[in-house]
Amino acid sequence: MFIPLALMLLLSMGLSSCNDEAFLEEKAYSILLTSNAYGSVEGIRQGIAGCHTMVRRYWYFGEEIQDPTCIWLGGLGTDIAWSGEDPGSLRFLCNYENYVVPTGSTGGAHGGSPSTIDYFWDIGFRLVQRANYVIDACNDLPEEKWARSGQKEEFIAEAKFFRAWSYRHLTSFFGEIPVIDYATTSPKTDYERESLAKAYALMEEDLQEATRNLPLPGKEENTGRITQGAAWHLLCEVYLAQRKYNEAVQAASNVINNYGYKLMTERFGGKNSVWGTGDVYWDLFAMDNQSIAANTETIWVIQFKSGTSDTYANHRGGRFWGNAYHRLPTAPDGKKPFVYDNPSGADYVYTDTLGRGVALIRPSSYAAYTIWQSDWNNDIRNAPHNIKRDFHYYNKDSEWHGKKVKFSDYDYDKMFTSESGVIDQSGKALRQRNDTCHYIFPFFLKKFDPNKVITQFGNAGHGDSFKDIYGMRLAETYLLRAEAYIALGELGKAADDINLVRTRSKANPVDPADVDIDYLLDEHARELYGETCRHFVLRRTGTMYDRLYRYCDNPYRQGVNMKPYHVLWPIPQSQINLNIHNKWQNNPGYPGGPSF
Repeated sequence: MFIPLALMLLLSMGLSSCNDEAFLEEKAYSILLTSNAYGSVEGIRQGIAGCHTMVRRYWYFGEEIQDPTCIWLGGLGTDIAWSGEDPGSLRFLCNYENYVVPTGSTGGAHGGSPSTIDYFWDIGFRLVQRANYVIDACNDLPEEKWARSGQKEEFIAEAKFFRAWSYRHLTSFFGEIPVIDYATTSPKTDYERESLAKAYALMEEDLQEATRNLPLPGKEENTGRITQGAAWHLLCEVYLAQRKYNEAVQAASNVINNYGYKLMTERFGGKNSVWGTGDVYWDLFAMDNQSIAANTETIWVIQFKSGTSDTYANHRGGRFWGNAYHRLPTAPDGKKPFVYDNPSGADYVYTDTLGRGVALIRPSSYAAYTIWQSDWNNDIRNAPHNIKRDFHYYNKDSEWHGKKVKFSDYDYDKMFTSESGVIDQSGKALRQRNDTCHYIFPFFLKKFDPNKVITQFGNAGHGDSFKDIYGMRLAETYLLRAEAYIALGELGKAADDINLVRTRSKANPVDPADVDIDYLLDEHARELYGETCRHFVLRRTGTMYDRLYRYCDNPYRQGVNMKPYHVLWPIPQSQINLNIHNKWQNNPGYPGGPSF
């Protein structure tokens, strides 16, 4: 009896289900769309916060995939830096030939997929999509729901700033790309690779609107929101990329002259370094000094915060830029080189003064030494509290306790042969390289405050840092205008702008006769190391390939095997495969692209 009854029940259920059209109707109960998430001013404000979060998390955090942060801000693959943890790695742009490829396996938190090339493409277009959703939502929200006059226009302008900010990086790295100024709501497989002119036209239009409709500095809803000054600054970069130098001068001049920004020339913030020293340049990067009213140099600050449940509220300033001093195997007498007090009683090799660096970003000799030679002792940017160059043993059981670490004190034939976590490829040669590639090299302290490790005592905060990061500051605007003046042949005006930056740092002024693009790039590295994307600067000045081979002194491969066609990255093969109804040709020099 059971079998026939069960069949009858199943049949009756099936017949009733087939007749129930409401049951078959598709409904989105948990998906966030503009129609159910952005139906209020607060919802749209959260959408804008999401744009800020993407910039903070995906560009400046670096845990999900560490390579982009190291390339984006660290300058790997340019003249200023290479990866010190393992200069022969398959990761971290140590070799253009096996890294900058349409299909790759580098990247990921531990070297897995997705590739960094895919990641740069993906995060760029995801930010474009977020911005487009916010713009649509602002236009769809009834006028009576806005809290005040002009709020709608401000919110649209802020979203358009982020869209332009993202297209700036996409065009720099990939060249011609789809230009999408609408929210994508369904699958699309026939995108066009648009001309650069079209992409730049959208960026210009977006940013010109932003310069009109964003709030004035100090009038923004919350600290860290985008203002008119930031829009003009980014528009200057967009003009420079197109060689519109007169327009770039005007855009930079608007930032410099019209919003009350001033270079900081006197000390502020009331703090000194842990060594009891400091100067105005140190003050610019001291914890909590970036957004205070006294700091008139700030244009846009990307904010981080300790004590929150947000894993991405910190960045890896100590981990990326700090050297791996704690991995030095011995002092010259064979004792441990660093042993600090630990409440657990165990040997503790980390110190919160130095953090837990892993040498992912090692400054090139050019960035660490060459550019400082003419003003070594007077340029405050080279002061010991801004660039830590000297390190001392700390082990009271060692006769070397308190002495400066000098590798001339070591007998390399008796030194260690390998260590956990570091690939030992070539015996003695690698050991000799490891000293200043991996263990001890100049530590630029912009992104790390000694003795300000807040979390994870057992490993000195894991290299985390909660310092706010400058998205833009006025010193860069002056150097952008100087770049335009050099291209226009107005070397006196270029020297004036450069010297405003140099004078603040007590460096000797440059004579107009000595100003050229190389000098400007040197000054850019001195002032802005670790703050801006060096790839942008070298690409738009046409100097990437030449300067990489002159200055990128990776010990395994000078110039990290860059070829001229690598200046422009390939379109990820994954994206070519997805666009099945309009097959793209890749960029010149890459598989599927024309000859370079």
